[in-house]
Amino acid sequence: MIEQTLIGLAGAFFGTVGFAVLTRVPRRTLIPAGGIASLVYMVYLLLTLAGFSEYSAVFFGTLLGSVLGHFCARKTRVINTVFLMSAIVPVVPGLGLYRMMASLGQGQMAQGAAQGVRAMIVIAMTALGLILGSLSDRILHRQKQTPPR
Repeated sequence: MIEQTLIGLAGAFFGTVGFAVLTRVPRRTLIPAGGIASLVYMVYLLLTLAGFSEYSAVFFGTLLGSVLGHFCARKTRVINTVFLMSAIVPVVPGLGLYRMMASLGQGQMAQGAAQGVRAMIVIAMTALGLILGSLSDRILHRQKQTPPR
């Protein structure tokens, strides 16, 4: 179990770093982006092992990734999209979308539709986590900038 977890964390890290290299992000952001992706995957994995639904695990992992991504973007003075894009790599429902298309291609419409609905819910939870993380960052950052009266 621990070995599989470590392999998953390493895969999240190196997969994200590889994706970041392909999308030509600045080199100084590769390690933080990979670290954020690993944390997102770890939260996802721990919550699913604790009995949470896949959807809530994706949401909370992405929420953490969004908050950390905004923090790292501010510290490194890089656009936050670099970190937000990297943060969601481990929770992108690529396999679910593939299974949906394979089922639909084989004429199994009900199974394909069910896979598609699951993948769309994961996408919605990812978007919601990114939005709420960005919103919380704006609220916290705005409060730090406004002087007290």
